[in-house]
This record gives sequence, structure tokens and C-alpha cells, in this order.
Amino acid sequence: MAKAAKARNVIVRMISTAQTGFFYTTQRVRQGPKLSAVKYDPVVKAKVVFVESRKTRK
Repeated sequence: MAKAAKARNVIVRMISTAQTGFFYTTQRVRQGPKLSAVKYDPVVKAKVVFVESRKTRK
């Protein structure tokens, strides 16, 4: 039996560096660089840096 192909895109969780526990989920290309972005964190009501972490399955 052949191995299943991996998806081109992967779902990642963008976690707030303000340590609030707030996160966004997004997709990126599997072979691409790790994501980081400045986005709005409603817990602290300010724009903060969000960094990528793997989305874990339940």
C-alpha cells in the first residue's frame, strides 16, 4: 500500500505574545517560513505580535 500524500497547506495557530491566551488560526504553505504578524488582541485591546505554533488535534 502506498503512503498517503501530505497536504500542501498546513493549519497553524497564531498565539498572542501578550500571554493572554488569545489566538487566530490560519493556513500557510507547508514548505514556507514560520509566520509572525502584528494583529489585534481584544483581551489587551491593542495590536501585538502573534507567532506561529502548530495547531494541535483534540
